[in-house]
Amino acid sequence: MAAKILIQRKIKPDCLGNLLELSLKLRSVAVKQPGYISGETLVSSEHDHIHLIISTWRNLNDWKAWEDNTERKEISKEIDKLLEEPSKIDAFIDLYGAGSG
Repeated sequence: MAAKILIQRKIKPDCLGNLLELSLKLRSVAVKQPGYISGETLVSSEHDHIHLIISTWRNLNDWKAWEDNTERKEISKEIDKLLEEPSKIDAFIDLYGAGSG
């Protein structure tokens, strides 16, 4: 079953440019990983320092393999330095299958 991963980040003031650069770097590596389906980055309509990243993976095991990826961990450490608090990560499983509503 497909897995949706939601990552919420609260960015420190004046760190948005660096965060966007690192986020693009991270996404460019993620798209090459087995099981990666898609990803999007959203910004809060009320607080532009709050971002929500939603990625879709073929299954939870594919996400966990990416979560344990050394290159992902290195880039994530750099991202963490730009945040007001640690990223909040939640994983959700598509119970009904992609696109079935």
